[in-house]
Amino acid sequence: MKKIALLFVVIFSLTSCVSSKVYNDLESKHADLKRENRNLKSDLDKYKNLDEDFSVLNKDYAEAVAERDRLKEELASNRRKYETLKDSYDALEENSSAAIADNSRQNRQLLAELEEKENALAQEQARLTRLQKDLDSRSRRIDELEGLIAAKDAKMNALKDAISKALTNFEGKGLSVEQRDGKVYVSMENKLLFSSGSWAVNSEGRQAVQQLGQVLAQNPDIAVLIEGHTDDVPYGGSGPLKDNWDLSTKRATSIVQILRANNNIDPQNLTAAGRGEHAPVATNETAEGRSKNRRIEVILTPKLDEVTKLLNEEE
Repeated sequence: MKKIALLFVVIFSLTSCVSSKVYNDLESKHADLKRENRNLKSDLDKYKNLDEDFSVLNKDYAEAVAERDRLKEELASNRRKYETLKDSYDALEENSSAAIADNSRQNRQLLAELEEKENALAQEQARLTRLQKDLDSRSRRIDELEGLIAAKDAKMNALKDAISKALTNFEGKGLSVEQRDGKVYVSMENKLLFSSGSWAVNSEGRQAVQQLGQVLAQNPDIAVLIEGHTDDVPYGGSGPLKDNWDLSTKRATSIVQILRANNNIDPQNLTAAGRGEHAPVATNETAEGRSKNRRIEVILTPKLDEVTKLLNEEE
């Protein structure tokens, strides 16, 4: 640029003194220099663009290098992970046969245990089924037993009422009728039946026993136990009797003989027993207590043949 300016100065200073030819030559050269200058400016602009492009490319290159380095590191890391996984896989593969064999053995053992438990469960279920059937059967028998017992209780209650009604004329004369424990107890003090020391039944006592027999004749499925009882005063009579036990037995037998006179009473239903002074119902320290202890007790018990049969069936 300095050269071009200098050239213009020279040309300007010499214009006045040079020939037109020279001037034309200089003009031509000046035009050439201007064209060259324009070309140089154009090249300079291109150079500036190229420099900017170079800067962008250089920046892209640096970023590409950084990305390459990052990818190389990532690749190296993945290769290390791959080697670790491969080693683990090789170890697992090496042990897989033993593990499979052990698992197979455990599975066979578990299947055997399961089959054993299933068999035990089936046996237990069969046992429970049998028990349930037995329980149902026993439940039916219990229902039948309860029905029979209820019927027996009802019958004994009716029997008590019938005896009380039949012996109502003897109330207040040492006679009582009560029901307990499924039985009917008819208690007759000796003053209603016997004289002191005697086993012969007097007329009033015979009448009471006969009326009792009429009721018993209508109930052939009732077992009749006649018990004789005394107080603790020793027997002082003479004859074949030795003591109160003999006397109580003889008095019980006398009641049996009166009942046997009724042909509608089955003798197999009758039992006589002497208890002597060994089952008192009152104290023997007073005259009133001793009077209550001297008694005949007729114990009426329902026959339990049907109940026994059911119980035997359960066995």
